[in-house]
Amino acid sequence: MTSREIRDSFLRFFREKGHEIVKSSPLVPHDDPTLLFTNAGMVQFKGVFLGIESRPYSRAASCQKCMRAGGKHSDLENVGHTARHHTFFEMLGNFSFGDYFKKEAIALAWELLTGWFRLPEEKLYATVYEEDDEAERLWREETGIEGSRIVRLGAKDNFWQMADTGPCGPCSEVLIDQGEEAGCGSATCAPGCDCDRFLELWNLVFMQYNRDENGELTPLPHPSIDTGMGLERITAVLQGKLNNFDTDLFAPIIDGISGLSGVRYGASPGTDASIRVIADHVRATTFLLSEGVIPSNEGRGYVLRRIIRRASRHARLLNLHEPCLYRMVEHVIESMADVYPELTDGKERTEKLLRMEEERFTRTIEMGMNILDEVIARIKRQQETVIPGEEVFKLYDTYGFPLDLARDIAMDAGLSIDEEGFRREMEMQRTRARAVWSAEERALTPVYGDIVKECGETEFTGYDGLKTESLVRALLKNGRRVEELTEGEEGEVILDRTPFYAESGGQAGDTGTMDTEGAHLVVLDTKKPVHGLHAHHVKVKRGRVKTGDRVSCSVDEERRKATMRNHTATHLLHKALKTVLGEHVRQAGSLVTHERLRFDFTHFYALQKDETERIEETVNARILENLPVRTDVMPLEEAVERGAVALFDEKYGETVRVVSVGDFSSELCGGTHCRATGEIGLFVIVSEGSVASGVRRIEALTGSAAFSFLRRKADELDSIKELLKTDAPIQKTEKLLSALKSLEKEVQRLKTGTATDAISEALKEARELDGVKVVKTRQDGLNPKELRLLADNIRDRIRSGIVIASSAVDGHAAIVCMVTKDLKDRYNAGEIVKRLAALAGGKGGGRPDMAQGGTRDAGKLDSVLDKVYDIIKATETGE
Repeated sequence: MTSREIRDSFLRFFREKGHEIVKSSPLVPHDDPTLLFTNAGMVQFKGVFLGIESRPYSRAASCQKCMRAGGKHSDLENVGHTARHHTFFEMLGNFSFGDYFKKEAIALAWELLTGWFRLPEEKLYATVYEEDDEAERLWREETGIEGSRIVRLGAKDNFWQMADTGPCGPCSEVLIDQGEEAGCGSATCAPGCDCDRFLELWNLVFMQYNRDENGELTPLPHPSIDTGMGLERITAVLQGKLNNFDTDLFAPIIDGISGLSGVRYGASPGTDASIRVIADHVRATTFLLSEGVIPSNEGRGYVLRRIIRRASRHARLLNLHEPCLYRMVEHVIESMADVYPELTDGKERTEKLLRMEEERFTRTIEMGMNILDEVIARIKRQQETVIPGEEVFKLYDTYGFPLDLARDIAMDAGLSIDEEGFRREMEMQRTRARAVWSAEERALTPVYGDIVKECGETEFTGYDGLKTESLVRALLKNGRRVEELTEGEEGEVILDRTPFYAESGGQAGDTGTMDTEGAHLVVLDTKKPVHGLHAHHVKVKRGRVKTGDRVSCSVDEERRKATMRNHTATHLLHKALKTVLGEHVRQAGSLVTHERLRFDFTHFYALQKDETERIEETVNARILENLPVRTDVMPLEEAVERGAVALFDEKYGETVRVVSVGDFSSELCGGTHCRATGEIGLFVIVSEGSVASGVRRIEALTGSAAFSFLRRKADELDSIKELLKTDAPIQKTEKLLSALKSLEKEVQRLKTGTATDAISEALKEARELDGVKVVKTRQDGLNPKELRLLADNIRDRIRSGIVIASSAVDGHAAIVCMVTKDLKDRYNAGEIVKRLAALAGGKGGGRPDMAQGGTRDAGKLDSVLDKVYDIIKATETGE
């Protein structure tokens, strides 16, 4: 079977068994700070399992895009060196939400594997949790599997939990015996061994308990099923391969790499590992870039950058030293686009971003080489032979500089690396990462989920009006439920219905007031801590509010209308960017408040002035047309088919709101909007700049804020006219700048003339020191750039020697030292300046051939210069 047939067969099997086939969610999980990436099929159903979200079906199946790189769950370092580790992979899974349980899950898995996929029953094993007698019995009864092939394992292998608290349960894994040739050769090799002989195919999680803060387990009222089977693994088994990379999932990519490098896959273990790394990492990179993740130095972008740089390093090992990964994107698309058509849509943008990142890495490698050279020179001066692991790790962490490359360079220099220290630093970083994510998990208090279960979801009425009579369902203070909030206290109010929009989709939450018969509350913000729940952050200004009280809610109308103007303008801006710059533009983030709008988008270059003007004009033209803004509610699939723009980092339900602005723009959006574009009034771009590689940011104003901005600009221009005493400020400024430039040239000429005299004088006073010419000079009044130029000129004149140039300005003194290249091995300019500056109470340092320093006490300069020859002599002898 081909991988495509396997994927289709799995989904068809479960469709015939009454399961809803659910489309893969994005790799970037929405509203889940505990995860860098979607790493399992159950992630998109997490809210359902927690009981805070409902779906119109009780059983489902999916083929989910997954990433395991970064954070707690990372296989990055293993990729390429094993047969089964990947960063990007596809997970096949079936799920039951309080529908069927263990018996049916086991029977379905067995029927698919042995009936549809025709795997030999005698080679299949089942593992069960050591205390799960029920699962062992069901495996015997439902499948007829021999008892010798049912293995009990401990909690480490066969007990699953979502977090420290919450839903959990035993699990059962289906293994296949791949034969002794795939094993470790140990006499004790058996199911549970880490080798590849007994390969885990499918994990069935029986979610039947809830673990509380004390670790106590209580049965869930509606036990559920969560299963996962890696498509890459089952494909390898069904295609008779012992290595996932030998399947048709990777064949087009590996062929592309071999064709580009001229290195045949299978030629040697070393080059094979590099080819596998590149094949895996190019897949992961293509998918992440297509979803709008941009290489950066933090979070998901940092993980992507590491993946790209690791692939680039292995490309170099195949003698591919120029950017090449971007040329392999087409091979990924060739093998995956029929399942994930979004890859084709973003092909040009993906290739451009990847090439830019490869070029940046090439520059980074060069920077890392320079820094490593300095480290090696220092280690040698200290007469040591080992480079500290923390130094190499710093290069790896900051620049992505590979350990093996550092090792090669160190060996060439006759040094070694403290690799144990490097690994220790690496493990410390991993520990820090795990701690961060654990802290995030702990921060997600279950109190909101409990409120949803107890009180139901909040009904949002704010699309149709700004006032509502509501019932207080719950109150919180400092994250804990309370019965009342009294005057002066701040807390959170949960209502049965609300007109307050909760922060989501980039739009800020509403503010306003709540009133009871005896209390007045100010709503400071509104958020959505979990799906379907609005939490109103309030301060009680008068009286007290209790659970069960009736409250009159009123949204701040002016603030809401200003926010609506900015949100509708954001949609216009998004479409205008595509119109002016091209279809490669995609939203990479946004912020909509009552004050302004901020829009991040993918684009490779800074906007030209005429482009900015055309974008602004396009938006304002649509405002003047007073286009109607219409909102329709429809199924997600229908909305996408109609061409509505959907964002990868948003999580959409089965039914969505589509906001259309005339025939100009159509987007999936849950925010609040104007009724017509004319309500926006005016649109002005106030800034445009870069926020990351390949990502630009526009900030803009609308309505009265835009008018105020333009009025301030007009006032500033009037002030400039008054200051310059002219009605033509541009021409007057040009004349003043021209006059200033002439004066600066005259100053430079005078200084240069003086400096030329100083050079001649200094050369006359030059002194020989152990056969080396030493020139020192002091020329006061020079800035650092002029002082370096003076030293440069002297060095060029002497050709071989040491130059010490100094200058005093306003009580401060600067010193520059230059050593000609032929003397760098004997003298170090950085060390000379460091010692000279220290004598004057200052600091200094730099490269062996050029260094600079200074002091705030210019009075000590002459006495320091008197010691120049002694210090030069001392640095040569290492005294």
